[in-house]
Amino acid sequence: MVRLVYLARLRDAFGTAAESVDLPGNVGNVTALLEWLARRGEPWTHELAPGRAVRVAVNHDIAGPGTPIRSGDEIALFPPVTGG
Repeated sequence: MVRLVYLARLRDAFGTAAESVDLPGNVGNVTALLEWLARRGEPWTHELAPGRAVRVAVNHDIAGPGTPIRSGDEIALFPPVTGG
C-alpha cells in the first residue's frame, strides 16, 4: 500500500487530493507508476501523458523515472512550480 498525493491542477483534474492504493507487483518505480495510473483512463491518460509537465516526489524527495517505490511510501504528483 502506498499513499498518492495530488497537488495543484492534478488534484482538480483527478477530483481528489489523495488516495491509498495497493500497487500491482510490476509497479516498482516512478515510470511504472505513472504508466499504471495513466491506464485508468481520462483524465489520468491526459494529465500523465508523455510530455506533460508532472513532477514526482517519493517521501518528500524529488524522484526520477527509475526511483524505486516501496510499500508505505508517500508519492506526490504535481506540476512544476514557476515564479519569482
